[in-house]
Amino acid sequence: MELNWQEMLFQFFGGLGIFLFGIKYMGDGLQKSAGERLKEILDKFTTNPFMGVLAGVFVTVLIQSSSGTTVIVVGLVSAGFMTLRQAIGVIMGANIGTTVTAFIIGVDIGEYALPIIAVGTILLFFFKNKKVHNVGQMIFGFGALFYGLELMGGGMKPLRSLEAFHDLTVSMSDNPILGVVVGTLFTVIVQSSSATIGILQELYSSNLVDLQAGLPILFGDNIGTTITAVLAALGASVAARRAAAVHVLFNLIGTTIFLIILPLFSKFVIFLQTTFNLNEPMTIAFAHGTFNITNTIIQFPFIAVLALIVTKLIPGQDSIVDYNSKHLDPVFIEQSPSIALGQAKEEVLRMGTFAVKGLQETNEFLKTKSSKNSEAAYQIEGAINNLDKKITNYLVDLSSASLSESESERHSILMDTVRDIERVGDHFENIVELVEYQQANKVKITDDAMSDLEVMFNLTIETVEKAIKSLDLNDTEIAREVAEKEDQIDKMERKLRKQHILRLNEGKCSGQAGIVYVDIISNLERIGDHAVNIAEAVLGVE
Repeated sequence: MELNWQEMLFQFFGGLGIFLFGIKYMGDGLQKSAGERLKEILDKFTTNPFMGVLAGVFVTVLIQSSSGTTVIVVGLVSAGFMTLRQAIGVIMGANIGTTVTAFIIGVDIGEYALPIIAVGTILLFFFKNKKVHNVGQMIFGFGALFYGLELMGGGMKPLRSLEAFHDLTVSMSDNPILGVVVGTLFTVIVQSSSATIGILQELYSSNLVDLQAGLPILFGDNIGTTITAVLAALGASVAARRAAAVHVLFNLIGTTIFLIILPLFSKFVIFLQTTFNLNEPMTIAFAHGTFNITNTIIQFPFIAVLALIVTKLIPGQDSIVDYNSKHLDPVFIEQSPSIALGQAKEEVLRMGTFAVKGLQETNEFLKTKSSKNSEAAYQIEGAINNLDKKITNYLVDLSSASLSESESERHSILMDTVRDIERVGDHFENIVELVEYQQANKVKITDDAMSDLEVMFNLTIETVEKAIKSLDLNDTEIAREVAEKEDQIDKMERKLRKQHILRLNEGKCSGQAGIVYVDIISNLERIGDHAVNIAEAVLGVE
């Protein structure tokens, strides 16, 4: 029988596309239904490695992607929200969480895929309620996942009559390392271990591969999925690169262990299959789950060793700043409100230094257009928001304590200052988004305009620095300097607007460039306003 290669390839790759879309769409629906607070979940529930494993499992089940979880972890480590040891626990949990997709596939409901898609479509298009819409998205993605699998399975079935494919599976049975390489390469190409495990389940259920060849492919799929985290860590901080390296190392060690005990593991999987009367896809799902859970149990006691290994493999100074609160001890609120007030001030000052750092990164991004600077600015803005909530909650709790008149005044100043610093973060985030718009739309700002922006940016950064310093030292002289500099910023903003109109009239600059330029100087002017608010609090001006 002659193979219809066009039909096979169309079915396979079309099915793969629908499958990947289904997983992504279902994960997005789950994420929206559960609330978009995944970073907070990972931040709060990773106090120790064991809790990190549980958090990794939970988040990965929500977003249906271990790669997605690991990328979030790389970002959190890079931002300083998470230590390397905490990250290792989450990465282990992510590997367990990703096995859920294989178990879903193991439930043989492929023939009901189209009706499931129809139900999801009805919920998506005929209901306006957001919660119903999210459920519809989950159901539609669930159906698309199975429909894609059915198409891929149909495309692969003719391969059983192909001698070359039969020879390859025999080679993989005889040489497990070849199976690992095949699984790794295919997952690197597809960028989804869930997809390649799903394909393996279809191959096994169609008798295109036997268990002896399938298990090494499964191990390779787990190695291949680490490529996404590796790509996310390129150009990131030393700590982020180490977190990605842990993901690779964890799966390489696991694969090595399981290759050594492959005959024993194969017998165990066959035992599970016969004992529980598992179908072929569910057999692979159980093998996948057993591999990742056992791998986690084996390596969990050696988290400190893994951290040490990647630290040696990736040397360098870890420049991560801890963005979590350092001084907000609730014990002081009850025992000594005056000390608690001092602790709160220290945390506000830390928040102020982050605002200055965020402005510097934003200024660099404006000049270099490097994503490294924009990512740093976004992470710092997120850290400022995090500290804003924690400091505000602490100060609210402190307000119920018995404070003297002068302490109440200082308390009020800190509450206002926190709000002003948080707004500075919002404004430099606005500028980052404007520069990203400039990049995406290839908007050209003239050299003269860029030179003016540089001057105004440096003046604004200096003004915010002095405002924070005046608060730190309670120095009225520095506070007056802030007021003078803010006046310079206001004058410069009016002057640059006029110069922009002249350039526009002379045709030197486009309307789009004008929008970006004017919005940037407006944000800088507002940052100056917030800096002077802090200085005026020091001066005692209402």
